[in-house]
Amino acid sequence: MNLFKLLQQRAETGRPVRVGLIGAGKFGSMFLAQAIRTPGLHVLGIADLAPDRARAALARVGWPEESYAAPSFDRALATGATFITDDAEKLVAADGLDAVIDATGSPAAGIRHAALACEHGRHIVMVNVEADVLAGPLLAERARKAGLVYSMAYGDQPALICEMVDWARAAGFDVVCAGKGTKYLPEYHASTPDTVWGYYGLTPEQARAGGMNPQMFNSFLDGTKSAIEMATVANATGLTPPDDGLAFPPCGVDDLPAMLKPRAAGGVLQGKGMVEVVSSIARDGGTLDRDLRWGVYAVFEAPSDYVARCFSEYGLKTDASGRYAAMYKPYHLIGLELGISVASAVLRGEPTGASADWRGDVAAVAKRDLASGEVLDGEGGHMVWGKLMPAARSQALSALPIGLAHGCRLTRPVKAGACVRTGDVQLDPAEEIVRVRREMEARFGSPAGGAAAVAE
Repeated sequence: MNLFKLLQQRAETGRPVRVGLIGAGKFGSMFLAQAIRTPGLHVLGIADLAPDRARAALARVGWPEESYAAPSFDRALATGATFITDDAEKLVAADGLDAVIDATGSPAAGIRHAALACEHGRHIVMVNVEADVLAGPLLAERARKAGLVYSMAYGDQPALICEMVDWARAAGFDVVCAGKGTKYLPEYHASTPDTVWGYYGLTPEQARAGGMNPQMFNSFLDGTKSAIEMATVANATGLTPPDDGLAFPPCGVDDLPAMLKPRAAGGVLQGKGMVEVVSSIARDGGTLDRDLRWGVYAVFEAPSDYVARCFSEYGLKTDASGRYAAMYKPYHLIGLELGISVASAVLRGEPTGASADWRGDVAAVAKRDLASGEVLDGEGGHMVWGKLMPAARSQALSALPIGLAHGCRLTRPVKAGACVRTGDVQLDPAEEIVRVRREMEARFGSPAGGAAAVAE
């Protein structure tokens, strides 16, 4: 509760926390909007493949032009200004840098930037959940061994869920379920970049005018992003993914304790200690009272009759038994809150959530019949969506991780609704992203590996 004071002290002593941002898209822009107002925080540099896009983002969020006109990292360090480059490696290596934010959304880029951060002694804040779900436990372990912090991004839902789980456990409660809300219908799994805007109530022209990427927004809609985020939460908290993927039960906040408990107790969960995403709309598309579309939640259980009575005395909304209750946060502010992670990593040496084990994975599932010879177009595309499953099941199936399902060629057909397996595609074992994934599987996976026979 003293991050602001610590930042003020750094400002007063002329030693601001110096951070480099890789990727000046929506998340990065939101961070920049607040970073300029945060005492003790200096954005030393920004790396983006299109530097003019980064300059446009800075202008759009209100930075004075002279504040990002530094001609070099050395001048930025000396003057407190910001240097813009298209070279992420040079940014990570810049003198004086304390931490790096990866906001690229590319698994390959995130893995590369995490390696560079460890090499140069920089803490890393991984906005890039795509990279984290592909190899997060290994990346976090590498950072710890280097004496560095590897952190989820505060403001994004996974970090907020981890914070809520930590709160509940630190207060002595068993967490029954934790997750987030989203807008979901089963038909969304088949959505493509060509159909996505209709589900959002936008025309393609309106989306283009807003600078909205159809494939990225489709990954939010088709269930892939929810699967990625819940796998990350499972890996950070030790909670368990459902055996057959997220169910997305329609649920408003007042019904969380009644619904998100084990089936044996009248709920929808296969057991206690799960992750799940709730839908903000009913299956017929109708609205729900007090939906949680933008928020996060944790359901926890009273360990005794006395605590259950306290729940009642202090007005907690519970299930009919009075033993299951929920806490929730109705909104998250994305990059506007990201500075919390930077300050926590540098000033406290603590992550705002970090993968510790491989418990959840996201497998590529065919949206339609796929033919041999086709090249997969990845997360949010026309061909596959990402399904959450326990890591042991993913490994036993030899499921193709969604993070590797971009740009690889199918060597045999895959039926709609079937899991794409690593043997169905050509992967280059020399590619860094493939090597790191294989290392993560070997380090954190089941000793049986993919040898177990699992029926789909």
